[in-house]
Amino acid sequence: MFEFFQQLSTRIAAPFVGNEARHSKVWQCQCGQSVFFRNSQCLACSAALGYWPQGSQLSSLQAGPQQGTWQLDANPEAGLFRRCANLDTPAACNWLLAADTPGDFCVSCSLNRTIPDLSVPENPERWRKVEIAKRRLVAQLLNLGLPVVAKVEDQAEGLAFDFIGIDLEGNLPMTGHANGLITLDIKEADDAHRERIRVQMREPYRTLLGHFRHEVGHYYWDRLVADSHWLGECRALFGDESQSYADALERHYQQGAPLDWQQTHVSAYATMHPWEDWAETWAHYLHMMDAVDTALGFGMSARQMDLDYQPFPLTTLYDPEHESGPAFLAFVNAWIELAGMLNELSRSMGQPDFYPFVLPQAVIAKLHFIHLVIQEAGGRADEVLQV
Repeated sequence: MFEFFQQLSTRIAAPFVGNEARHSKVWQCQCGQSVFFRNSQCLACSAALGYWPQGSQLSSLQAGPQQGTWQLDANPEAGLFRRCANLDTPAACNWLLAADTPGDFCVSCSLNRTIPDLSVPENPERWRKVEIAKRRLVAQLLNLGLPVVAKVEDQAEGLAFDFIGIDLEGNLPMTGHANGLITLDIKEADDAHRERIRVQMREPYRTLLGHFRHEVGHYYWDRLVADSHWLGECRALFGDESQSYADALERHYQQGAPLDWQQTHVSAYATMHPWEDWAETWAHYLHMMDAVDTALGFGMSARQMDLDYQPFPLTTLYDPEHESGPAFLAFVNAWIELAGMLNELSRSMGQPDFYPFVLPQAVIAKLHFIHLVIQEAGGRADEVLQV
């Protein structure tokens, strides 16, 4: 068994050896106890903990010189911070903001336009779950260097979230994206409701984090692709998004996905319209990046396990000649093996597959295209690929 766990520490790590820029998912309190992304207090010594999003760092805190200010034990030179005003609400936000930042909310909570009606008994717990997922999303976007600007600061290009239920007229909310506003039906935070919808829609995967990663893909298509030099290349790869979305939606729900969709798309829903293909593939890119980064943070990989997977060749990529191509391909091939191992672990517990998808060559090209778009916009996507 010891040898087995030794083997888990190398294959995925191999393309990333020496990459000190990779973002950790496990930190240490000042007492030495391991602490994690969601923690606001150390269970060993009771120290207050806070997450500094711009530095991708969770740290125990020391009171600062002014009341309500804090310093990071792990990085005292980072300056003074305040705790997000949502710390003591059901959102239970453990994030920090610079002491001189206007307002009382962190970069994640400042994106909220509408929070659930907390007079509804189920909504405080629903909101807590939603915010946990949203913070994970926002942290990843910041780590990739992508612009995260609240709509209250930039009405035209900013991002905002509405977490709502049935309105006064009895109308159900529609989860989706429009002009930088992401709307989520708050009932999606109920596991039983979400699973019922997943089964009805014949979806292999449906989570709060998955919703957010998909919908924010639409937002970044508007920000990074529309009216950019990427648009023509994007159309050649994903299809012409100018075709009628309403017609495509009706056709999809009347006829379903093409029988051979597994050869060209990451999901059946991705076949509905080029915008949905982009958003679904974008979401999977974020899934893969975060899962591999987390595995690396725990020294976990599938390095020397005898898994019968044929690695993708360099020609699979959107741009095989790109300088980051070999590293990106190593990342993808490592992900395939890690996902296979984690699927088997899930099955050993009688659970559904960890990653219930198969990635065809056409999707690898799309993933590489998205990686190049994100790298150009944020300048940090290649950090996880450094050797």
